Formats: sequence, structure tokens, C-alpha cells
Amino acid sequence: MATTFTTTITAMYTLQQPDPNYVVNALWEVTGVDGTNTASIGGNTQFNSADQVGAFIPYASLTEAIVIGWIPESAITSAQACVQGQIDIMITPPVSPAAQPLPWVA
Repeated sequence: MATTFTTTITAMYTLQQPDPNYVVNALWEVTGVDGTNTASIGGNTQFNSADQVGAFIPYASLTEAIVIGWIPESAITSAQACVQGQIDIMITPPVSPAAQPLPWVA
């Protein structure tokens, strides 16, 4: 079964400059579910006013979708790959070698 991924914002940190409640850091989590197995990984994205694109959005007007849109797509894609790896290991656990007694030791 294909894995379904969701990204959620878990916390945001603000400064009062250059605008009131200017978001400078967002913590997020990517969760994957394949129908049976669930795995997740957290991420952290920092924002700099010098990199701002578009007009300032007041904190009270932000939505989770807007903030997720600020996270680089490559960060989310990388997190999804890690989560998929966790799920793959749940489906097919790696085989570990077993120590055996040495045949020449009685």
C-alpha cells in the first residue's frame, strides 16, 4: 500500500522586529501512514526577513498551509524519504547476523 504523508506545524517562534510577531522559526512534523504502519520525523525551519517574498502576513492571519508553504520543498521531501525508510524497516526488518560459538572451542 502506498504511504500517505502529512505535514503539520507543531510550534512557531516570533520576534517583534521587523514586524509584530514576525515568525522566525517553525517546528514541523512529517507523518507517514501506509495503512498498517505509522512513522514520523520532526523538522525545523528558520526564516530571515531578508529572504521574505511577498507582503508581510499578520500572525493572526496565518494558516498552517501558509506556513507549510514557507518550508523548502526539499526539506519536506527529505523528511518524507526518512519516514518511508522507517516504514520500510517496519515492513521488512533488517536481518542481523547472529554470533555463533567458535567450532574449535569446546
